[in-house]
Amino acid sequence: MTLWNQLLWGSVYLSVCLILEISVLVLCSAVLNKLSAGFPKPFRPWQIGILLVVAIFIILGSHTAQVWIWSAAFVLVGAIGDWNTSVYFSLATYTTLGYGDVVLGPALRIFAAFAAVTGLFGFGISTAFLVSAMGRLFSLNGETHSAKD
Repeated sequence: MTLWNQLLWGSVYLSVCLILEISVLVLCSAVLNKLSAGFPKPFRPWQIGILLVVAIFIILGSHTAQVWIWSAAFVLVGAIGDWNTSVYFSLATYTTLGYGDVVLGPALRIFAAFAAVTGLFGFGISTAFLVSAMGRLFSLNGETHSAKD
């Protein structure tokens, strides 16, 4: 794959994954709003725990889907011949763990680096979302509790 093909296709897969990440976070926000509306205020600790677990599992699903997207990409371009190795390499690259026991040739290294960039963006956006959502939840819980005092 030429340099320009790696940049093009890496950007395409990165964009698809980030659109998926943003869509899942919008869905997650709607789910959290709906769940929290059913809980009386102030929230009990177990209710906050449920909301956090739901958010984490939804986000985990998004990251898992993105690893599978990159796995498919590596198989489709012929970089890796089998799915087991492809999923393993995608997961190690996406998480930027990079053991180095599976390495792509020089013609695909830049393309593979886009999987790492995808993981960095995905984890960063997810972390920001969780911090914001939980901060809002704790803030609303505190405001409601203070209003009763």
